[in-house]
Amino acid sequence: MTGSKKRIVIALGGNALQDSNGPATAEAQLEVAKKTCEYIAEIVNRNYEIVIVHGNGPQVGRILAASEAAKDITPVMPFDVVGAMSQGYIGYHIQQALGMALAKQGRSIPVSTIVTQVVVDRDDPAFQNPTKPIGSFYTEEEAKTLMKEKGYVMKEDAGRGWRRVVASPIPQRIVEIDTVKQLCGSCIVIAAGGGGVPVIELPDGSLEGVAAVIDKDFAAELLAEQLEADMLLILTAVDRVALNYKQPNQKDLDALTVEEAEKYIAEGHFAPGSMLPKVQAAIKFVKANPGKKAIIASLSKAVEALEGESGTVIT
Repeated sequence: MTGSKKRIVIALGGNALQDSNGPATAEAQLEVAKKTCEYIAEIVNRNYEIVIVHGNGPQVGRILAASEAAKDITPVMPFDVVGAMSQGYIGYHIQQALGMALAKQGRSIPVSTIVTQVVVDRDDPAFQNPTKPIGSFYTEEEAKTLMKEKGYVMKEDAGRGWRRVVASPIPQRIVEIDTVKQLCGSCIVIAAGGGGVPVIELPDGSLEGVAAVIDKDFAAELLAEQLEADMLLILTAVDRVALNYKQPNQKDLDALTVEEAEKYIAEGHFAPGSMLPKVQAAIKFVKANPGKKAIIASLSKAVEALEGESGTVIT
């Protein structure tokens, strides 16, 4: 941490990079990133030192779909490579957009993306039960061919067709953590994009990419721990964590203790793949860092959340 600045790891949700009602083009993504980065620049202006982690679900799916569609012309890219590609182009958009937003405020701070590898356990139970759908939809016949020829795990997805599913293992170690530490303070770092490129450690100490998706909230939590961040800020599409979400009796929560959060998880209040990993990551950070806090808030009210006027604080 530099001087008296507090260090925050910010996890950006999918809404920060893509408008669900807009076209899925690179140009449209850059426009959304520009709006997002105006909010991020406001946080920097409050004298915080920030590190950014972002999701990559839709982008990975599109890169993979493009690669699969061109399979008769050029070989399909392995999934770990697709993850690295997504880190590069999303990071590039954030670098451009945040640089512009800071320049508007008369500030010149370098922004740098680290293509980040994250070690996972080859024996993680997630590999025995892949659940994360990626890429294109297929007919049952095409899916069976892919299972036979490529060894993919394919599952029927909510009546829409068959999709490849990959594991979502727990992140164990961030390979480039020392580089991120060295850059912190001298620039705004974008790291562990999409949860990082999942790799396993081989007996000789070398690393090998695997077909998996690491949850970006868990990766952000691990990064926050290893950077000794003062706070984990998870930005999403809603202002607060809620009980009975989208029900007539919805109850928004301003604050949660770890004990309360664990009780609500046990009662099934938070959707898997949506709010659940965010709350779990917040709990993990607070447990590992007594006295520190995690906040789950909306992107548009990020500054208000830091000032205690919005969001859900987990302590």
